[in-house]
Amino acid sequence: MRILTWHVHGSYLYYLSQLPYLFYVPVKPGRPEGYGGRRGGRSWPANLCEVDADKVCNLALDAVVFQSPRPYEHDQYELLTAAQRALPQIYIEHDPPRGHPTDTRHIVDDPTVLLVHVTHFNALMWDNGRTPVHVIRHGVAVTPHVRYTGEIARGLVVVNDLPKRGRRLGCDVFEYARRRVPLDLVGMGSEALGGLGEIAADELPGLMARYRFFFNPIRYTSLGLAVCEAMAAGVPVVGLATTEMPCVIRNGVSGYIYTDMEQAVRRMRELLARPDRAKALGEGARRRASLLFSLTRFARDWDLALAAAAQLRTPYNEKIAAGGLNEQADCAYK
Repeated sequence: MRILTWHVHGSYLYYLSQLPYLFYVPVKPGRPEGYGGRRGGRSWPANLCEVDADKVCNLALDAVVFQSPRPYEHDQYELLTAAQRALPQIYIEHDPPRGHPTDTRHIVDDPTVLLVHVTHFNALMWDNGRTPVHVIRHGVAVTPHVRYTGEIARGLVVVNDLPKRGRRLGCDVFEYARRRVPLDLVGMGSEALGGLGEIAADELPGLMARYRFFFNPIRYTSLGLAVCEAMAAGVPVVGLATTEMPCVIRNGVSGYIYTDMEQAVRRMRELLARPDRAKALGEGARRRASLLFSLTRFARDWDLALAAAAQLRTPYNEKIAAGGLNEQADCAYK
């Protein structure tokens, strides 16, 4: 299949591009948000192809996958022909609602578009209206030679731009915990909080595996791929019992999650004092990740989603066949 999508979340795009499809990502001069193409510190596979935005209307496509509001609400009408807009469409929603946690209506309100949520929590909290919904959990893989050692007797936190993202991403939670246990922070902009800076995505799992545990301070966002990658690398996870985390981390099996930060701090101290306990929990995390985040399962779920999206668009395809849409229509760029 030939699929058009946008570069929104680099880590997610990387794992999406591991699927056996041909992906096109549009680029614009200066590579503004959403049009970054293959950049981002990843070893991108050959089936992820850049295409100039003004040439998208010349592509033979099978489906269009949106990952953020602007391409769905505006850019598709500039880049795509009428016939391309009639192709199967999927909108990936990466986050829970930022407005009211239960009463926010999703921007997609179309029974012919498939809305894919990346966690069941997100699907539960959004008001999805009349739009059909699938949930596809993350899929991750870790380089085979990566093995947990836990040799660094500290916890690792991975959050981009944490100083700017405040309470939602748990900046205050990180500071609270750091005053009580040794923690290192990595990610874009982490230097402002005394962190280690940005680590190349290909190197991050190997770095995670050297730390005694992974700490996720985030209060309210989607399940971070860094959590999934840490688990897949055999690293025990400590975090907050919010959003999708209770469905992923089991206390005493793959790590610990609490809403009581004092309990979380006690568990982090325990893992620092007992590397044998940390290793056992890390092995539990690895097994849990292989069950939940298998790329084989991820690929199967995407096959089903693309088939479902095609069924939703059947009336449009019939209209094209009957001449109701101009397949040769020029896009706005031309």
